Amino acid sequence: MCFISWLIKDSVLKYRAEIDGLRALAVVPVILFHAGFELFSGGFVGVDVFFVISGYLITTILIGELEDNRFSIVNFYERRARRILPALFFIMIVCVPFAWMWMLSSQFKDFSQSLVAVSFFVSNILFWRESGYFAPAAEEKPLLHTWSLAVEEQYYILFPIFLLFAWRYGKNKVFWMIVAFSAVSLALSEWGWRNNPAANFYLAPTRAWELFAGSIAAFIVNKHGVRKSNVFALLGLAAILYSIFKYDESTPFPSVYALVPVLGVVLLVLFADKETLVARVLSTKVFVGIGLISYSAYLWHHPLFAFARIRLLESPPWYFMLGLSVVSLFLAALTWKFVEAPFRNKHGFFANRRTVFSVSGVTLFIFAGFGLMGHINNGFSNRMPAHLNSIDVAGAPVSATCLKGDVSDCVIGEREGAVDFALIGDSHAGRYAYALEKQSEVGDFSFRLISGGWCAPLINWSAYDGANNTSCFEGMENLIQDVAGDDSIKTVVLAAEWANYTKGYRHGSRVTTYQHDKVSIKKPENNYKAFSKAFDDTVDLLLSKKKRVIIIEPVPEYKFSVPKKLAKAILFDFCLGELRKPLEEYYKRNEEFFDVLDEFDSSEVKRFSVSQFFCDSQFCRPYSEEILPYYNDGNHLSSVGLELLEGELLESILAASK
Repeated sequence: MCFISWLIKDSVLKYRAEIDGLRALAVVPVILFHAGFELFSGGFVGVDVFFVISGYLITTILIGELEDNRFSIVNFYERRARRILPALFFIMIVCVPFAWMWMLSSQFKDFSQSLVAVSFFVSNILFWRESGYFAPAAEEKPLLHTWSLAVEEQYYILFPIFLLFAWRYGKNKVFWMIVAFSAVSLALSEWGWRNNPAANFYLAPTRAWELFAGSIAAFIVNKHGVRKSNVFALLGLAAILYSIFKYDESTPFPSVYALVPVLGVVLLVLFADKETLVARVLSTKVFVGIGLISYSAYLWHHPLFAFARIRLLESPPWYFMLGLSVVSLFLAALTWKFVEAPFRNKHGFFANRRTVFSVSGVTLFIFAGFGLMGHINNGFSNRMPAHLNSIDVAGAPVSATCLKGDVSDCVIGEREGAVDFALIGDSHAGRYAYALEKQSEVGDFSFRLISGGWCAPLINWSAYDGANNTSCFEGMENLIQDVAGDDSIKTVVLAAEWANYTKGYRHGSRVTTYQHDKVSIKKPENNYKAFSKAFDDTVDLLLSKKKRVIIIEPVPEYKFSVPKKLAKAILFDFCLGELRKPLEEYYKRNEEFFDVLDEFDSSEVKRFSVSQFFCDSQFCRPYSEEILPYYNDGNHLSSVGLELLEGELLESILAASK
């Protein structure tokens, strides 16, 4: 990703214009992907293209210097500092005032943490711990994209040291060592996306094989030179383009799927001789020009997009994001000319190596110090009115129950003897349990809670494509069977974010397919069939065991964090009415669930309407008359929201239990 084409005159690396053109092919899809253009659904693979290019160019330089006995770790790190830090520092400086003006306290605290992480080149670790790359909240993190810089910097720190010590064993053995490292890293990434997707995406061990692929290509070119093959060059280009337009957020990444763009780049490096058609196209002025500014363009685009999304109440329209994409290239050209290029030249104040390291160190210390202060002071919360801070940090209710692990099972309440009812469901059931727990502290009743996040309260039900909490299904079914067989429990309450199991995840970026009784449902649009059968089986089981069944209808959902959107609307003086959603959207979202529920007679299955507390005849509102959020995110009720319904919910349950 970093600009490496302009090298000192005595460098052994021969300039290849097509490599700069390849950078353009990488950065433009990344920008358009982050801008939200669905055509470039796999544009994120541009980062992987950058990784391979970096591995190739850095290894080529290091091999030449080692062969000429003129390799110096200090010189290497000086070159990295000159090429990477000036533009990065400039972008970070520009971000700070906009973050100060526009970010809520919680957002500025996160931003402050990212300043610290970027300063120590560990932002990939920070963002791994915070949220997924494709999560909606990630779109408002101005420095999210620096995770890839951190991966490269970690490679730059360790790889030259490895080469320095391994070179004594001979170039051939070093080559095979790198091949072995690549195989291990690829195998780790293949394991990682199945077991810890976030860590797999962000961390260097599962990304290293992509950089090593470039290193392997560098060894081959060093020995055999760049070969001319229009066929292989076109095949490499086709592989990259295929992944850009065919991959999407659901593609496991990195994994063997990443071999397509990675090997595509390797083929171009090995076979795109300057006489090939692909090299001639990539060497045109447009491609090379964008390639020259690609590092700055990469740095600029994400802060521009993030701050636009922060400042606007709704998602920016496509033409606005396209305009910002063009602006990012324009700003990148200015940054390349006035920031990148001057600092690469060993003239004037920065001619001295000690000055480069000293200024870099002091600047990193300043950013880290400022970020640490922002973290300690909760995002400098005194910037904002106290009411906004209270809305911004509206959190989930804190409960003393046993909500932990895949499926929790506990009894809540102080009444001795048999429990009055069982409450079973996903995280929404856990939220209702909090409200009922408050009531149990002053009332003489107890209940059994069975709850697991993303775990539908159904039997004969499991995820088909592995994109869900697959470990919960067996546990949930066993517990439902246990409750059904417990004669002391007369009433069973089922609660869930029901539409997740029919239509799919509320943000539309995660669509799980399910299976019923070992019969796979391979298409999301067939989820209704699987859900209908599983729901019928579950209710029929409970009714056959003489249980009274109560279904808590779904809560209105929102595709945004209600506290943050509400605070932002107040901060920027937007109309609060824009946060409402039409009642018809609520019914449209849950139409399949209501179709299934309507199959049961009201005398068999009682229903408790949640929407009645938050919706009128036309709209559902996510905030109270006092302008306090009913939710702590986009779908889980806050303490304020639960207070509206907790009394009537308990009354309905206890009435049905008599």
